[in-house]
Amino acid sequence: MTDPPIPAEGLLLEHIGPILYRATLPNGKAVIAHLSKPLTDAGAVFETGTRVQMELTPYDFDIARITGIAATSATYLASDQATA
Repeated sequence: MTDPPIPAEGLLLEHIGPILYRATLPNGKAVIAHLSKPLTDAGAVFETGTRVQMELTPYDFDIARITGIAATSATYLASDQATA
Protein backbone atom coordinates (compact mmCIF):
# COMPACT_ATOMS: atom_id res chain seq x y z
CA MET A 1 0.00 0.00 0.00
CA THR A 2 1.33 3.42 -0.92
CA ASP A 3 1.24 6.46 1.32
CA PRO A 4 -1.02 9.33 0.19
CA PRO A 5 0.61 12.43 -1.34
CA ILE A 6 1.23 15.49 0.81
CA PRO A 7 -0.72 18.54 -0.45
CA ALA A 8 1.19 21.82 -0.58
CA GLU A 9 1.01 25.25 -2.14
CA GLY A 10 4.00 26.75 -3.92
CA LEU A 11 5.20 29.69 -5.94
CA LEU A 12 6.62 29.12 -9.43
CA LEU A 13 10.04 30.72 -9.81
CA GLU A 14 11.21 29.55 -13.23
CA HIS A 15 9.96 27.62 -16.26
CA ILE A 16 12.78 25.15 -17.01
CA GLY A 17 11.21 22.77 -19.53
CA PRO A 18 8.02 21.91 -21.39
CA ILE A 19 6.39 20.58 -18.22
CA LEU A 20 9.03 21.43 -15.58
CA TYR A 21 9.19 24.38 -13.20
CA ARG A 22 11.35 25.44 -10.28
CA ALA A 23 9.11 26.29 -7.33
CA THR A 24 9.33 27.15 -3.65
CA LEU A 25 7.26 25.84 -0.78
CA PRO A 26 5.91 28.12 1.97
CA ASN A 27 8.88 27.17 4.18
CA GLY A 28 11.32 28.40 1.50
CA LYS A 29 12.45 24.97 0.26
CA ALA A 30 13.07 24.85 -3.49
CA VAL A 31 11.61 21.92 -5.45
CA ILE A 32 11.36 20.79 -9.05
CA ALA A 33 7.70 20.62 -10.01
CA HIS A 34 6.16 18.93 -13.03
CA LEU A 35 2.66 19.20 -14.48
CA SER A 36 0.20 16.43 -13.69
CA LYS A 37 -0.96 14.27 -16.61
CA PRO A 38 -4.34 16.07 -16.96
CA LEU A 39 -2.61 19.48 -17.05
CA THR A 40 -0.05 18.20 -19.56
CA ASP A 41 -2.80 16.82 -21.79
CA ALA A 42 -4.64 20.16 -21.57
CA GLY A 43 -1.49 22.03 -22.66
CA ALA A 44 -1.36 24.11 -19.49
CA VAL A 45 1.43 26.69 -19.17
CA PHE A 46 1.88 28.78 -16.03
CA GLU A 47 3.65 32.11 -15.69
CA THR A 48 6.46 32.74 -13.25
CA GLY A 49 5.00 34.06 -10.00
CA THR A 50 1.86 31.90 -10.15
CA ARG A 51 0.83 30.18 -6.92
CA VAL A 52 -0.03 26.55 -7.58
CA GLN A 53 -1.38 23.52 -5.74
CA MET A 54 1.15 20.70 -5.60
CA GLU A 55 1.47 17.18 -4.26
CA LEU A 56 4.67 15.85 -2.72
CA THR A 57 5.43 12.20 -2.22
CA PRO A 58 6.32 11.29 1.37
CA TYR A 59 9.47 9.61 0.02
CA ASP A 60 11.09 12.52 -1.89
CA PHE A 61 10.60 16.15 -0.86
CA ASP A 62 12.62 17.52 -3.80
CA ILE A 63 10.04 16.76 -6.52
CA ALA A 64 6.40 17.86 -6.68
CA ARG A 65 3.45 17.38 -9.03
CA ILE A 66 1.49 20.52 -9.99
CA THR A 67 -2.23 19.76 -9.77
CA GLY A 68 -3.72 23.22 -10.36
CA ILE A 69 -3.72 26.91 -9.56
CA ALA A 70 -3.95 27.79 -5.86
CA ALA A 71 -7.04 29.61 -4.63
CA THR A 72 -4.84 32.49 -3.42
CA SER A 73 -3.12 32.92 -6.80
CA ALA A 74 -5.47 35.59 -8.20
CA THR A 75 -5.26 37.63 -5.00
CA TYR A 76 -1.48 37.31 -4.91
CA LEU A 77 -1.03 38.41 -8.53
CA ALA A 78 -3.48 41.31 -8.15
CA SER A 79 -1.67 42.62 -5.05
CA ASP A 80 1.70 42.42 -6.85
CA GLN A 81 0.40 44.40 -9.84
CA ALA A 82 -1.11 47.03 -7.57
CA THR A 83 2.29 47.75 -5.99
CA ALA A 84 4.21 47.73 -9.31
